[in-house]
Amino acid sequence: MNRLLLPKRRLSTTNRRRLVILGTGWGGYSLLKNVDRKKYDVTVVSPRNHFLFTPLLASTTVGTLEFRSIIEPIRTNAPFRDERDFHLSEAIRLEPKARTVWCRSVIEPSNLYPIAYDNLVIAVGAVPNSFGVPGVEENAFFLKELADARAIRNQIIVNFELAVQPGRTKEQVRQLLHFVIVGGGPTGVEFGAELHDFIKQDIAKLFATEMDDVKVSLVEASQILPSFDKRLQRFAEKRIQQREKMELLRAAVTDVRPKEIVLSDGSVVPCGLTVWAAGISARPFTLSLDLPKTKQSQILVDNCLHVKGDSSGSIFALGDCASVEGDVMPPTAQVAERQGRYLAKALSSYADNKESHVVPFKFRNSGMLAYVGGWEAVTDVPHIKFGGFHSWLLWRSAYLTRLGSWRLRLQVPVDWFKSFFYGRDISRF
Repeated sequence: MNRLLLPKRRLSTTNRRRLVILGTGWGGYSLLKNVDRKKYDVTVVSPRNHFLFTPLLASTTVGTLEFRSIIEPIRTNAPFRDERDFHLSEAIRLEPKARTVWCRSVIEPSNLYPIAYDNLVIAVGAVPNSFGVPGVEENAFFLKELADARAIRNQIIVNFELAVQPGRTKEQVRQLLHFVIVGGGPTGVEFGAELHDFIKQDIAKLFATEMDDVKVSLVEASQILPSFDKRLQRFAEKRIQQREKMELLRAAVTDVRPKEIVLSDGSVVPCGLTVWAAGISARPFTLSLDLPKTKQSQILVDNCLHVKGDSSGSIFALGDCASVEGDVMPPTAQVAERQGRYLAKALSSYADNKESHVVPFKFRNSGMLAYVGGWEAVTDVPHIKFGGFHSWLLWRSAYLTRLGSWRLRLQVPVDWFKSFFYGRDISRF
């Protein structure tokens, strides 16, 4: 039976405005941590009850880091005034005139209910983009959420265990131990680097006989790390091509099958695991909104993050699901996090009726980092661009300081220490 939730009770007892945040990604979580709770009653709707530190997600796929080392529970790290102010649900419909968003519980999908708001922030992020390639949804693994990383980790272990069981032909073993990564952006490159390290440093000791049949292929039709400096692109490409048992395939994927992929040149590549890291697209909720959007189906916002076409001025959008009109920004965690902090400050001014104090959002890129394997990384920051071991030290240091709690800042180095001195855990669970 559906239950209705109309949280209007505080409107009559306080002067705080009702702020509803959709999403607990970089943008939504940043806003949640920085918004002035004296001026807003905050309600959060999200299908996950934690914040995920995505730059280190690839490290969990092979056991360099443990899963809980890169997540922060929302209820613990951003306490709510009322425990009912967080909803483990997803937004399914928006009614701007009624200032209501309809939600569906992810625990009990039959439970549909509306939540009223004075201000709404859409920070639902994006989903992997299959580009319409047949078989991607059914046969490939994505690397977007913690559950994806766990599924990949288990599949890698399963493939090696299957390879040593009786009755396997040489061709079957080669197919099982061929790992394909589609997409040469930071996610694909970093996952490939972590996987190669895992194979070289741990698998080689445990499955020595099978090492001749192991291969990692990174498939990219154009240039890897396209947002990085060209010199760093060449550095990363050279490192990949120099590695034993790793190759870079210059092609597009036209079909993904259970045990193989088909490339644009017609060649068929047998593989035991396909990880799809080729881009992002809009979520169904974003697509359903009757609001101005870009060609990529991102919600169009002005330079103060107000949603275009919303005459009430009560709806904002940020992060991967939004695009600032006339100022295209990369869909990165850095952009979303800064937009969240900006909007928290802007909302404080709006609550005080000081709209004139709100200045447009301006993004200044602090730089980019990417791990390329073998204790080497690439660093692309303004006026400084370099790669190698020192870049790897910066990569680890930068991400360690960006972790949002002292618990994680202590836990992550412990995981690094354990994996370096004792090897990665290859338990299947």
